Amino acid sequence: MTRVAAIDCGTNSIRLLVADVDPVAGTLVDLHRSAHVVRLGEGVDRTGELAPAALERTLAQTRRLAAVCDELGVEAVRFVATSATRDARNREQFVAGVHAALGVEPEVVSGEQEAALSFRGAVGALGAQHPAPYLVVDLGGGSTELVLGTTAPEASWSMDVGSVRLTERHLHGDPPTAAEVATARADVTAALDEAVATVPVGRTRTLVGLAGSITTVTAHALGLRSYDRDRIDGSVLSVDAVLAACDDLLHAPRAQRALLGFMHPGRVDVIGAGALVWHDVVARVRDEVAAAGGDLQQVVTSEHDILDGIAWALVGR
Repeated sequence: MTRVAAIDCGTNSIRLLVADVDPVAGTLVDLHRSAHVVRLGEGVDRTGELAPAALERTLAQTRRLAAVCDELGVEAVRFVATSATRDARNREQFVAGVHAALGVEPEVVSGEQEAALSFRGAVGALGAQHPAPYLVVDLGGGSTELVLGTTAPEASWSMDVGSVRLTERHLHGDPPTAAEVATARADVTAALDEAVATVPVGRTRTLVGLAGSITTVTAHALGLRSYDRDRIDGSVLSVDAVLAACDDLLHAPRAQRALLGFMHPGRVDVIGAGALVWHDVVARVRDEVAAAGGDLQQVVTSEHDILDGIAWALVGR
C-alpha cells in the first residue's frame, strides 16, 4: 500500500486526490479529494501567457494543497498540468513556483498523455457493468480529450475547445446571443470533424463523460438540489436527457445558474460553454454510432478521472 497525491491543474481548476493505492490488490481508497477554481488559464487563449494574478491564485492554492499532503503523510506526489500551461509562453514561472511549493516539478503533459490518464482513471472504476469499447470524454476549461479503447487507449484526440476558452472567445452575452452560440458551435463542429477523422467514435458502445462541466450537467439532469458526488458517479442518463440539460444551462442567465444548489460559484460564468461542448459531443457520437449501424441511447458520468489515472501511474499499475 502506497499513500500518493495526484494533482491535476487545468485551465479552470486545480484538484487534489490523496489515496492509498495497492497495485497488487488493485484497490484505490480515497482519503481526500478536492477541487478549487483558480482560473489559471484566464486570458491565455488571447495573450498566450499566464496572467500574474492567475499565477498567484494558483500557486497560493498549490501551497495549501502541499500542507494537506504533509498532514496526510503522502509518500509520493505527481503534479500534472494540462491545456493552459501547454499553451503559455511563460510556463517556466509556473513550473518554478510549483516546485518551490511542493518540491516536485509539474509535468506539462500533451493532450495524448492527458487522454490516456483520463481513460485509465475512468475505465478502472467502471467494472464490467457497461460494454466496451468505451469512449471517454474529458471536458476541461481549455481542451476536451476523446479516447476510445477497451482495456487501454486505442485512439485519442485532444480538441482545443473547452469551457473557459469558448466563453472567452465567443459567449459574452448574458445569456449568450444566438449569433454567439452559432460561432462557438462552429468551433466545436470543426474540432469534432478533426477528432472523428482519428478516433472511430462510431465503434462506441459506452460513452463516458468526465470533469466538472459534465458532472454539473449531470447534476442538473438528475434534478439535484446540491452537489452529490455519490449520486453523480456512475449515473446513467438518456441521450435526450443530457441534451436537454445542456440546452437549459447554455441559455440560462448567469443569475439563474448561480441559484442552482449544485453549481460551483467558479463555474457559473463558463458552464454555458461547457454545456454546449458536451451537447455537441454527445449528439455527434450518437449520430456516428447510428451511421455505423449501432444505437447509442445512454451516457455514463464518472467522478473517476485523470486524478485516478495519475494515482495509478504513481504506483506503476
